[in-house]
Amino acid sequence: MIEDTVKQVKEIQAKIQAAQDRQKSYADFKHREEEFEVGDKVLLKVSPMKGVRRFGKKGKLSPKYISDKSHVLQPKTIELDQSLTYEERPFKILDSKVRCTRNKEVKIVKVLWSNLEYEEATLEAEDEMKKKYPELFELF
Repeated sequence: MIEDTVKQVKEIQAKIQAAQDRQKSYADFKHREEEFEVGDKVLLKVSPMKGVRRFGKKGKLSPKYISDKSHVLQPKTIELDQSLTYEERPFKILDSKVRCTRNKEVKIVKVLWSNLEYEEATLEAEDEMKKKYPELFELF
């Protein structure tokens, strides 16, 4: 009985090792070393859990950042109310289109919100946005 258990454990360990090797080969296949020149632009993705990761190359930017205590980024100021919250206001309408469902057509707009980046723009129903923020549609 002990021999059977030991044999099963070894089979399981072999299967786990095979799976790990397979995953490593997938990761190694996608991994590549890239060299950049001064002036290359590189897109970075910042994650609090994973830190800064490069996910694309675009144009020119310096390849390596050397830490310097005199380089200080100024944070955006956000007005908070007494409950330490703020209201996100729409800043600009970027695009509009019509989405078709089975029964009806819905007009939607892509909205850029204050204090958010362009990539964080959201799709909203046009009629609801017109009710809440009619001033946005005067310019659009």
